[in-house]
Amino acid sequence: MENNAAFGALSGLKVLDLTQMMAGPFAAMMLADHGATVVKIEPPHGEMTRAGGPFRADDTQRVLGGYFQSLNRNKLSVCLDLKTEEGREAFKALVSDADAVVENFRAGVMERLGLGYEVLREVNPRLVYGALRGFGDARTGASPYVDWPAFDVVAQAMGGMIAITGPDSETPTKVGPGIGDIVPGMMLAFGVLAAIHHARRTGIGQFVDIAMTDAVLAVCERMIWQNSVQGLVPGPEGNHHPWHVPFGMFPAKDGFITLAAQQDAFFAILCKQLEVPELAVDPRFKNREGREANRRVLIDELSTRTGEFTKAELMERLGGKIPFGPVMNIEDVLQDAHFKARDMLVEIDNPGTTPVTIAGVPIKMTATPGGVVRRGPLLGEHNREMLTQAGLSEDKIDALDKVFSQTAVESLVSKETKAAMM
Repeated sequence: MENNAAFGALSGLKVLDLTQMMAGPFAAMMLADHGATVVKIEPPHGEMTRAGGPFRADDTQRVLGGYFQSLNRNKLSVCLDLKTEEGREAFKALVSDADAVVENFRAGVMERLGLGYEVLREVNPRLVYGALRGFGDARTGASPYVDWPAFDVVAQAMGGMIAITGPDSETPTKVGPGIGDIVPGMMLAFGVLAAIHHARRTGIGQFVDIAMTDAVLAVCERMIWQNSVQGLVPGPEGNHHPWHVPFGMFPAKDGFITLAAQQDAFFAILCKQLEVPELAVDPRFKNREGREANRRVLIDELSTRTGEFTKAELMERLGGKIPFGPVMNIEDVLQDAHFKARDMLVEIDNPGTTPVTIAGVPIKMTATPGGVVRRGPLLGEHNREMLTQAGLSEDKIDALDKVFSQTAVESLVSKETKAAMM
């Protein structure tokens, strides 16, 4: 799957992606999925997730792992050593006509390289510079933790998410997916686009700053107003809502289902379809206030009843009649007609093995659809193409490629040496 044709609502945008791991690459991926030309700028040894895999057992090349493919599809790769003068000058050439640069290094790294925002905006005054760090950048608010490194779990913890998640009030729990990375990444993508819109109107770029902890706290907005309005310090809420009832997860014979029938009309339908009409007329449950006051009793009653049916049987009884959905694992998702119809399971080429499946693009557009049109790039795959477009001479490109090739060989030898010693 290799398609270089323009597509998507963001066709014509050029973004230089210096990010690594998950949060930053997710932001740049969102832009690439909708047609922006996203050029992944990598050091000679490659972005750190390249080597980590995981790889298929039968992969004969082991150059693109699942993690890297998922977050770096649709991107191009240019390999530059920004610790050298030649690498920095090549990067500035790419910056000269870029709409945005995004990075998620620790504070001060780009400044020490001589490539901080204040330097790059002299090269391109309309440049949008997006930074994503655990605790933000001093330019917009100097956190006492500005120099602390952070990953997903730290952002979930300090942004308040873990404190309100868990099976019971005593057991805080990390959210499964990397929400502490993904949500900040989404906000970085939005911030960069908002700033590009402003730059195109005014010709003036700006610094866009996302703190992972801020982004997670914003998602946990309910606990803030609960404290301000109600004086509460919310804790883990288990698998049910703190006041809407029934609204949560219930057992089935072969797993679990979710439903939201807190409204009187939906509650009546639920009782009818589960053949428990007595619950609908029980004085304790006949209105929302009563259901909230007697929430634990009602949850137990409904759990006993739903546990008598399989997920398929409950889907037949409740699907489409009230807000309802079975709890699905990846095997369920792969077989479900919805995700196939929505093109949310995409096969992508993977050198060294058969195609791998990754998540599709959830933002659907009728006139300018996005999509997964290109596998993740090989390291430095687009050096010559992109550096030629940036105006570098053949001699300079050859010199950069020589450094890249030599470093790649040294890296390979180092890996083989370490493997032989194990």
